[in-house]
Amino acid sequence: MAKKTPDEGTIYQIKVTLKGSKPPIWRRILVPGSVTLAKLHDILQVTMGWTDSHLHQFDVRGTYYGEPHPEYFHEVRDERRVRLDQIVTGEGFRFIYEYDFGDSWEHDLLVEKILPPDPGRQYPVCIKGKGACPPEDVGGIWGYYDFLEAIRDPKHEEHEDYLEWIGGEFDPEAFDLEAVNAELARLR
Repeated sequence: MAKKTPDEGTIYQIKVTLKGSKPPIWRRILVPGSVTLAKLHDILQVTMGWTDSHLHQFDVRGTYYGEPHPEYFHEVRDERRVRLDQIVTGEGFRFIYEYDFGDSWEHDLLVEKILPPDPGRQYPVCIKGKGACPPEDVGGIWGYYDFLEAIRDPKHEEHEDYLEWIGGEFDPEAFDLEAVNAELARLR
């Protein structure tokens, strides 16, 4: 079976998985191929639950896209000038979205399907997901698991500090599809 390749007016079904998360924290989104990588960044921020408080970049097979800055250690192409359909070669295409270079939240983006647009649906839209987005500045995936261990164990030396820091409670299983889509509607 031949892989479908992109063309004008296509919709990409992308599975976004936070690398290193066990159980996996993931989202499935539908986005137009015509979105720029800058707009895809905005979509990913909303979909995952991040607050857009840190730098980011896309790694597309060794080519980096983001907001160019003279202090970067490698060349970064301007994400505002590149559309999703210009980098995706077909179904099964994978690339990386990294958010917060200090915590290094890496997201695996897999183009699962290339679809015709549904005239009854507005895009972008999140169609499914699992798991809460980790809190900002928790220290990456390893810090997140330390955080979860501490909030689950009332005898842990950092239990009270972490609960105060997070605002009293945190449910690692929480994911509100309706709230995500309400936020995505504001991006349209």
